[in-house]
Amino acid sequence: MKFKSYLKQRLLLILIGALAVIPFMGQEEALFVNASEEITQAEFDESASLEEKLAVILDNERLEGTVTGVSVKHAETGELLFAQNGDIRLHPASNQKLLTAASALETLGVDYRFSTEVLTDGKVNGDVLHGNLYIKGKGDPTLLKADLDQFAQDLKDQGISKIKGNLIGDDTWYDDVRLSQDLNWSDEPFYTGAQISALTLSPDTDYDAGTVIVEVKAAEEAGGQAVVSVTPETDYVTIVNNTEMAAAGESKNISIEREHGSNNIIIEGTMPVGGTFSRSWVSVWEPTGYVLDVFGKSLEEQGMEFIGELEEKFAAAPDDARLLASKESMPLEELLIPFMKLSNNGHGEVLTKEMGKVVYGEGSWDKGLEVMEDVVTSLGVNGDTILLRDGSGMSHKNMIPANDLAQMLYEAQNKSWYPVFKHSLPVAGESERFVGGTLRNRMTSEPAKGNVTAKTGSLSGVSTLSGYVTTADGEELIFTVMINNYLGAGSSMRAIEDAIATALAGHAFGE
Repeated sequence: MKFKSYLKQRLLLILIGALAVIPFMGQEEALFVNASEEITQAEFDESASLEEKLAVILDNERLEGTVTGVSVKHAETGELLFAQNGDIRLHPASNQKLLTAASALETLGVDYRFSTEVLTDGKVNGDVLHGNLYIKGKGDPTLLKADLDQFAQDLKDQGISKIKGNLIGDDTWYDDVRLSQDLNWSDEPFYTGAQISALTLSPDTDYDAGTVIVEVKAAEEAGGQAVVSVTPETDYVTIVNNTEMAAAGESKNISIEREHGSNNIIIEGTMPVGGTFSRSWVSVWEPTGYVLDVFGKSLEEQGMEFIGELEEKFAAAPDDARLLASKESMPLEELLIPFMKLSNNGHGEVLTKEMGKVVYGEGSWDKGLEVMEDVVTSLGVNGDTILLRDGSGMSHKNMIPANDLAQMLYEAQNKSWYPVFKHSLPVAGESERFVGGTLRNRMTSEPAKGNVTAKTGSLSGVSTLSGYVTTADGEELIFTVMINNYLGAGSSMRAIEDAIATALAGHAFGE
C-alpha cells in the first residue's frame, strides 16, 4: 500500500506539472497541437502492474465530473487487460471514423474509386455541341479545379468550341439532404460541417470537399482594406470585406465566416501592415452550384462559348446521354490517408452515403448507417448498445462503449484490409503531415513516438483516442480512451490520453 500511495503521489505531481503548462485551446484548434509533456516508463517503478499505472493516471482531479471509459486488450488473444467504465455507452467524437473506415473497407474494398462524368444529350455538328452539357457527380470528394480544366481540354480535343445548350449539374447519385441530422448550425459555415453532395469540389489536396480557401493578406498601407483572395477563383461566393488596415506593429484580429443560408463570406477585423496572412477553409452553400460555376470558368479558359443565354441548372442526365469525358478518384486505400490522418469529416459522410448507394441503391445517411451497423456488429460490436448517427463523429448522439470499440479494433486484425486500415491511422510524434496527422505534435518522444498508432477525436466536452501500441517487451495492445462531459481545456484531456498510451508503450509484462 505504501508503494501504491508513493507511486500515485509521484505520478500525480508529474501529471499536474505537465498539465499546468498547457495553454487553453478551443476544441477544433486541437487537431495539430502539442497536447502534453510525455510521461514515460521512467516515471513508473518497474514493478508496478499495468493496472496500477493506469489507475494512477486516471485518478486525476481533472477527470472529476467526467465519464471516462478505458479499455485495453491484448492484440493477439483479445484478452481484456484493463477496463474502466468499459461497458458504458459514450460519445466517440471522431473515433466514429474508425467504424466508418472499417465499414467502407469491408463494403467497398480497398480498390474502390469514385467517378465524375461529363455527358451530353445532344450531338456535335462541326465545332458546335447542339445540346446540354451535363456534369454528373458520383460522390468523388477529391475532384479539383485541375480536373475540371482537364474535362474542358478533353472537350476541346474533341473539336468542340461552342455549346448550344445549358450547363447542368447532376447530383442525383445521392439524395438531396446536405447536412447530417445532428450537425450543429454553428458548425455549418466551416469546413468541419461542409455540405454533402454527389457533385462537389475540393480547393486543394487535403480534399475538404465543398469548401473554398479564403486568404486575407496585408495591404501595403494603413487606412484601407486588407487584400482577400479565394481559391479556386469563383463568383459563387461573395466576399464582404469589412477589414481595416492598421499601422505596422498593431495586433491582428481577423475573422472569416460564411453567413448562414447564403454564400456571403463576411471578413472583419484589423490587419496590420506587414502582418501575417489569415487563411480559412470555408464551406459553401450548395456545392453542386459551386462545381457548375468553376466548371463554367474552365470551359471559358479553353475558349469555349455558349450560344445564347447560358443557364446553369440542377437535373439528372438522361439515361441515354453520351459520355464525353470522365475521371476516377484515387482508390479508397489512398483516400483513407487524408480521411483518417487529417480527420476529414466530409469523407466520413461521403463514405456513409456511398455505402448506402452501393448496398441498397440509395445514397442516404439512413441506408449508409444501416450498412455500417451490419459491418461493425459482424466485427464484435453489440448492436443493442450502440447508436450510429453519422459517419464523421460530429454528432453528440453517436454512442458506443469503450470495450466494444476495442473489440472492433481486435476483430479488424483478421480482415484482409487490416494493413490498409492501420496504415491510415495517425502515428504519434511523426512530423510528416500525412504520417503523423492529428498526432504529429503529440507523444513526440520514445517509447510512444512512432509506436502509438491511433485515431483522435474531439468535440465540445468529448476527447477520445483509440488504436494500437507495442509494449516495451514486444506485446501488441489495443486501447480505447473515451472522455465525456469534461469542462475546461481539451488539452488537459489529451494529456491524460497521451499518458495512458505512453504508459502502455513503456510497460513490460515480464514473465
